[in-house]
Amino acid sequence: MDATVTDATTRQLDTLIENKRDRFIDHANQVWDLAETRFEETRSAATLSAALEAEGFRVERGIAGIETAFVASYGTGKPVIALLGEYDALAGLSQRGEASRAEPLIDNGNGHGCGHNLLGVAALAGAVGVRDYMADNALSGTVRFYGCPGEEGGSGKTFMVREGVFDDVDAALTWHPQAFNAIFSTPTLANIQAYFRFKGTSAHAANSPHLGRSALDAVELMNVGANYLREHIVPDARLHYSITRTGGASPNVVQADAEVLYLMRARRMSDVQAIFERIQEIAEGAALMTGTQVEMTFDKACSGYRPNRTLERLMQSRFEAFGPPRHDPEEIAYGERIKATVSDDDLRTTYANIIATGGKAGEAYVEGLADRALVDDLAPYSASEALMYGSTDVGDVSWVVPTAQCYVNCFALGTPLHTWQVVAQGRSSLGHKGMLQAAKVMAGTAVALMQDPATLAEARAELDTATRREPYRCPIPDDVAPSPLKG
Repeated sequence: MDATVTDATTRQLDTLIENKRDRFIDHANQVWDLAETRFEETRSAATLSAALEAEGFRVERGIAGIETAFVASYGTGKPVIALLGEYDALAGLSQRGEASRAEPLIDNGNGHGCGHNLLGVAALAGAVGVRDYMADNALSGTVRFYGCPGEEGGSGKTFMVREGVFDDVDAALTWHPQAFNAIFSTPTLANIQAYFRFKGTSAHAANSPHLGRSALDAVELMNVGANYLREHIVPDARLHYSITRTGGASPNVVQADAEVLYLMRARRMSDVQAIFERIQEIAEGAALMTGTQVEMTFDKACSGYRPNRTLERLMQSRFEAFGPPRHDPEEIAYGERIKATVSDDDLRTTYANIIATGGKAGEAYVEGLADRALVDDLAPYSASEALMYGSTDVGDVSWVVPTAQCYVNCFALGTPLHTWQVVAQGRSSLGHKGMLQAAKVMAGTAVALMQDPATLAEARAELDTATRREPYRCPIPDDVAPSPLKG
């Protein structure tokens, strides 16, 4: 499917974005330097929103009741095409840019270990490219950049969907930095995250232990119960926990205050909710066994991603038109140094992800990657039903708006996400080249949709058919508000 985009359109968008490449790279580096975590991306959001205002966009800040969320719009009327940007970092991943070994800049500091400095600015650059194309060609419609905070463990977009900020959008486009080039065509896991805080009674652990009621014992018993539950949940489910408060460092005190954070995932939200109910019962049982009290705090949730095959085929055609990023000898050498730091298991995981998006053709494709450090071609496309065993709050957008996304190569082959290697490459020319190419692919797809109402209608009909069978329900209760990362 090529919609109505011509080679001339591709060339014009390429030029429009390349003309501002230094500006976009500077924005990405600024966000990389700031490295702010979920719902605390105050300066990152200000940097991007100011850049969009300078490009002629109307900016509405603090949308959906989230201080660091915003929408920037250009144009009027239909269709409304949204480009989704993220800019939150991860805790504990501080790292020197362009390095090929682990070198924290700040001990236990933050770092962009998932490449969201690139993700957000590529969507911004794509929106600016569409804006410039619209102005040059008298193209009607509206292009929007959605500034989406708190993807890492916060489900910012889910809160935004709950508040209706996507209700008039006709199509949404985004991407993710990766170690290969492909259409993101796989469903993902839905999830729920909640804190369980146990309150007990403090006592001297030697002189009067019988008077104590240990909250830490309750956390440990809850975790044991949850681990026994693993045998009795659906095969695609995942269950994770982190003890966020142990009650103190003194072993001679019965710990009266302890907390554990649970993250539950499965393909279907109904399965996640069933697991969540059982986890709550296990927590109540642990409290009964230890004579403590337990309080549950719902933190966040997100739905599984629903692919839209109509938009994917269009985005694939635009990716083919612009092509993947090309690398010079210095970048290849840097990629080889990074690849030397990843494990064979990391490489196998990358290959599995490529196969998941490309199906049988993906299996043949990965056989040619063994001796390469950087991927400079496009993986085969498949309308895949293979599951990507991660979660994204793009999932909730995809249930209410036809949505497509792609992967673009920004990292050496085998680079695992949420690592120092991603942080280092996110401030290198490898990351910047992938970011700019992603901007072009999204811009080309957006322009194609603005010029082709039939494709938009087909994409909407596809989504409507799917959601008639299984209607969308926001997985976050109305009384739950977004919250920053604890600790």
